Amino acid sequence: MRPLTLGTAGHIDHGKTALVQALTGKDTDRLAEERRRGISIELGYAELALPGGRRLSVVDVPGHEALVRTMVAGATGIDLFLMVVAADEGVMPQTREHLTVLHALGVSVGVVALSRADLAGSEQRRLAAAQARELADVPLVEVSAVTGAGLDALRGELAVAADRAESRRAQPAWAQPTVLHVDRVFALRGIGTVLTGTLWSGSLAPGDRVEVLPWGGELRVRNVQIHDRPVARADAGQRVALNVVGPDRDRVERGDVVCSRESGLRASFRLDARLEPCPPGGERSRRVQVHHGTRRAPARVVPLDDAGLVQLRLEAPVIARAGDRFVMRSIAPVGTLGGGAVIDPAPPRHGPGPAAERLLLMSDGSPEQLLELALAEWAGEADETRVAADPESWVGHPLLGPARDRFTPERWRTAIDVLLASGEGLERAGWLVRPEAAEDADLEPAPAPDERALRALELIRRDAVSPRAPAAVAAALGVRADEAEASLELLARCGDAVRVKPGVFYESETLERLRRRLLELASNRDGAITLAEARDELGTSRKYAQALLEHLDASHLTVRQGDRHVLRRAAREGVQS
Repeated sequence: MRPLTLGTAGHIDHGKTALVQALTGKDTDRLAEERRRGISIELGYAELALPGGRRLSVVDVPGHEALVRTMVAGATGIDLFLMVVAADEGVMPQTREHLTVLHALGVSVGVVALSRADLAGSEQRRLAAAQARELADVPLVEVSAVTGAGLDALRGELAVAADRAESRRAQPAWAQPTVLHVDRVFALRGIGTVLTGTLWSGSLAPGDRVEVLPWGGELRVRNVQIHDRPVARADAGQRVALNVVGPDRDRVERGDVVCSRESGLRASFRLDARLEPCPPGGERSRRVQVHHGTRRAPARVVPLDDAGLVQLRLEAPVIARAGDRFVMRSIAPVGTLGGGAVIDPAPPRHGPGPAAERLLLMSDGSPEQLLELALAEWAGEADETRVAADPESWVGHPLLGPARDRFTPERWRTAIDVLLASGEGLERAGWLVRPEAAEDADLEPAPAPDERALRALELIRRDAVSPRAPAAVAAALGVRADEAEASLELLARCGDAVRVKPGVFYESETLERLRRRLLELASNRDGAITLAEARDELGTSRKYAQALLEHLDASHLTVRQGDRHVLRRAAREGVQS
């Protein structure tokens, strides 16, 4: 189970903090002012244990309009939400605005808690539940933080929602460079400077040296804590507190970004992005407030087309990556307009025209089109980032980054094969290059598997048709689960293994043999195969048979029609030949 963060949402005084305390045992109103006034002013944090052993980091956010910007900072980096609606009041203005913020940030998995059920009559509860269901199509549970009614049912629904949120992750976030957006900075007597935030990607451990943007200083991590407990390492998706040392530690402030040197991040005063939803024409050129990570900056919106492509020209820098989500709010009158996704985090100043056409391709193009564009640009500019022939090394690539999660590794591999077969691209030392640039390319060699990866490879080779999960590989090797998965990902980059779906890795030669057997079976059964037939043919479980059939679909060898996977023409001809 990978770490996940749950964010609360809902109108002021609808019982978010009381419900979090009832679920976790921790009062997240940590400031004297909050306790005096009975409302949340700052972000609060707690840990929630769920059925099945999963533990969530909970971010409790303020609900009133004056502090919606704090809510945005808290919602940044969360995986799922807990929307709290009071049964005796129903949906209120900040309920709707919080949900708009969540949609803008791409957070669609969650649960509605109909709180204060003990204070409402049956008709009030019915009306409030109907309003909530109309607002959000997610499970709803009636609860009372006072009596405890419904709390176990709520924990169960949150456990199901957490599984859904985890399954939507296309790539393990720990495999990416370290990025943490700072939401609190304070000093403790005898300890020093402490930074907190949600770890978006990568990992952090005592002794790590990190860069702090936008000012670019370097600090050393002395200690790492998760929910007041020291840990040897924090992974992506967890709430983290860092005790940092260094000559410039007092310069760190809320909104800064802690990252690894290889992250490729830099501060930018411009973002090319797509707005979602696309506002009316008269609304797109206004001055707005852009919220990204834990920073916010006034910006002018420059429309690039009629479909929501814009350039945001910022009055203060932000530190973004391609694919990051942001929230856009109006300055006067104050309100949330929506948000969008970053396509190019550091573009030159431009308007509509060819630049917009390029952005549209970056946002919506197929792997084949994106590779063509990347190769063309690299051939034209000597200092352009090279295009790796291995999809797993494209995490930080400025062109392909926003499209990584839209396609499977198999889809990228198919695109590479198409380019190689056409002669439009050549593979040199693990990189794709244009033929005319191949002789001048100064390319580093492709990665090679280390000893741990080779041991993992031997395990999944012996497993044949039913390769063990990364956790089982970790147990066999005596390493952590993330280290085992990193070794399997390295094998995939080297071409020795293939990830057919998250958590399922096949040794490459084994996969090729299984693929041939399934294609031949389909050819002998009127050009199609079912899940049951694949399972019986290979003598494996439904889980592995389904993973292999989905791999054939993703590789464009078969197409699913109902419960049958039908051979495509190219695959049928290949089997016959």
